[in-house]
Amino acid sequence: MIKINKNSDTVIIVIHEIYGVNKHMNYICESLSDRHFDIICPNLLDRELPFDYAHEEAAYRHFMEHVGFTQASHQIISLVLGLKDKYQKIFIAGFSVGATIAWLCSEEKNIDGIVGYYGSRIRNYVDLSPQCPALLFFPQEEPAFEVDELISSLVEKDIEAYKCSGQHGFSDPYSTKYHAKSAQQTFQAMIDFFQSV
Repeated sequence: MIKINKNSDTVIIVIHEIYGVNKHMNYICESLSDRHFDIICPNLLDRELPFDYAHEEAAYRHFMEHVGFTQASHQIISLVLGLKDKYQKIFIAGFSVGATIAWLCSEEKNIDGIVGYYGSRIRNYVDLSPQCPALLFFPQEEPAFEVDELISSLVEKDIEAYKCSGQHGFSDPYSTKYHAKSAQQTFQAMIDFFQSV
């Protein structure tokens, strides 16, 4: 788990990808804390070391078999309920499976907003009705589904959803899929979102 305290009245819960709390999550948490937010990034995998990018299949299997979207969203909502009296605002920022978990949590009334990066499984939960503002970023294309179709169905529900240059993983400077321009633009859009909601 990563915890960074800036004595802020706003906390951002960062939800990791299938790999766990790795360098990318550390980088995101540090970058957000530099903007004077309190940060909590729980370790949902229940294992000390994150998975290496080369072990993507094993990481995905571990997540689905030992964590899963339902259990993870319950864990995050439980965390939110424990924080609600301490903070004026609670936000969630999720990456990949973390974005889908953030989306599943968006019906919880104590959350002030969510940001999701390439949450491809959101497509399985499009009927959900967020009770808070949501900002979603998707890559140009995904192998398993049509990005434009998903974005259209989200925009119809008044959700802010955008297609960004690059592939799934574009915000991660430690990944071969890193796309610097998209990473910078979406990070700034995320900060603006947190400061304006």
